[in-house]
Amino acid sequence: MPIRIRLALFALLAVAAAGARAAPQLYRFDRVHTQILFSVGHDGFSSGMGMLHVAAGWLRFDPDDWSASAAELDIDLAGVDMGNAGWSRTVRGSGLLDAGAHRYAHFVSTGVQRTGKDEGLLLGQLTLRGVTQPVRIAFRLNRLAPTIFAYGKTVAGFSGSAQLDRDDFGITGNPGSVGHRVRVRLEVEAERDPDAQDKYRQWATRHAGAD
Repeated sequence: MPIRIRLALFALLAVAAAGARAAPQLYRFDRVHTQILFSVGHDGFSSGMGMLHVAAGWLRFDPDDWSASAAELDIDLAGVDMGNAGWSRTVRGSGLLDAGAHRYAHFVSTGVQRTGKDEGLLLGQLTLRGVTQPVRIAFRLNRLAPTIFAYGKTVAGFSGSAQLDRDDFGITGNPGSVGHRVRVRLEVEAERDPDAQDKYRQWATRHAGAD
């Protein structure tokens, strides 16, 4: 093969490889290593802490073009853990999270902005108790790499934070003792999975009506 043709083929392959590396990849949320922590004032004495978990979801992330990234997930409100069985039941109840009527909170992104080398802003819509409100999540990309803990799969790790007003979602119970500003912290790990969106759609179909 003439050297000019070989060079041309090499150049085309290099361009194709670069394009493949730049393409956004799909990830599935690791439910074990993803936690949603929240705190809310308790009668002015302290801030009560709680934990929630992701039931299912996916994210798309492009390390070269963060604006091409996106996420969608559902949060299991019935699994809220306040560190005490009785207090957890109260928070699940109709006056607060109302997990009996609206088991899952749903988040879908509307945009991603890169604000620094490893920092960004995730914009989206959160549906809680049947009410949808815009939310802004400031986040940091901690690491994007293969890991031995997921049999060599690539894992994306993030930390994020947001603030919500529970009144915006119609959460009006215990107005004299439970604060209204809610601080949220997210610790996220997601495994590379090209079928993540399809798996989430299947899960959402099975659980339709549970929210």
